[in-house]
Amino acid sequence: MKNIHCKVFGHDYLVTRSVTYYVKEYTCKHCKNQLTTSGNGNLIPLTSKFKEINDVLERIHHRRIMLMSKKQAAKKTYSIPA
Repeated sequence: MKNIHCKVFGHDYLVTRSVTYYVKEYTCKHCKNQLTTSGNGNLIPLTSKFKEINDVLERIHHRRIMLMSKKQAAKKTYSIPA
């Protein structure tokens, strides 16, 4: 019965996880179908391979964001006013 709604009206995807600014994972709220964003921006089925790729990508992205925020904080703390 869950798939009837999706067959008649189409899927209703919600963002379930933001991996990076551009890569996200989506899940249909009716049939629980999962998709992710591919390298060229298209939506593709979320397989175990892409799930693992997204995990690594999220870890790299998070580490890079933390490093950049630490650099900016250090720049503000040690800057000498002219």
